[in-house]
Amino acid sequence: MDGTSSSGMTRRALLGAFAATTVAAAPTFANAAGFLRGGGDIRRIRMYSGRTGERIDMIYWIEGNYIKDAVNEVNHFMRDWRTDAVKSMDLRTIDIMAASHNLLDVHEPYMLLSGYRSPQTNAMLRSRSRGVAKNSLHMRGQAADLRLSSRSVHQMARAAIACQGGGVGRYSGSNFVHMDCGAVRDWGG
Repeated sequence: MDGTSSSGMTRRALLGAFAATTVAAAPTFANAAGFLRGGGDIRRIRMYSGRTGERIDMIYWIEGNYIKDAVNEVNHFMRDWRTDAVKSMDLRTIDIMAASHNLLDVHEPYMLLSGYRSPQTNAMLRSRSRGVAKNSLHMRGQAADLRLSSRSVHQMARAAIACQGGGVGRYSGSNFVHMDCGAVRDWGG
C-alpha cells in the first residue's frame, strides 16, 4: 500500500489534518534546547498576507518530522508576490518564526510583509531604499519580515532574539521585525 487514501490524501496529510484539530492540546516543553523551546511535539505557523489576501494556519512539523505537503504550502505562501516566484524557504527560518510566535503567546497570525524575494524584486526595492541589502537573505529563502498588531516591534524582537537562531532586525519606523536563519545578530531600534 502506498499510503494514499481513495481521496488522494497521503497518510501524513491526514495525520496533519487530524493534528490541526488537536493543536490546542499539544504539549510544550519549556526546557527544550535553543530556539525550539516552546516548540513542543507540533510546530505551527499562522500568517496572512495583506498583499495577496491569503491566509495560512499550518502545522508543518509533528514529532520530529516535517510534513512535506505543509512545507510546500508554506513555501508557496511565502513566495515573491510581485513575480509569483516560489523558493523553498529554509526550515530554520520557519522554525524561528514559529518559536518566536509561541514565546509571544498570541493567537493572532503574523502579517507577512516579505518572505522570498527574487533578485529582480530585491534590486527594485534596493533602488528605492537604503535598508535593502544587496545580498539579502530574502533571496535565499532564509528571511521574513513580519508584523503583529497585538505586539510591539520590541516585544517581537525580544522573542526572536531569545531563540538565538539567527538575525533579528527591529524596524520600529515601519513597524516590522526581520527574522532570518543567518548569523546570530540583531540591529535596529
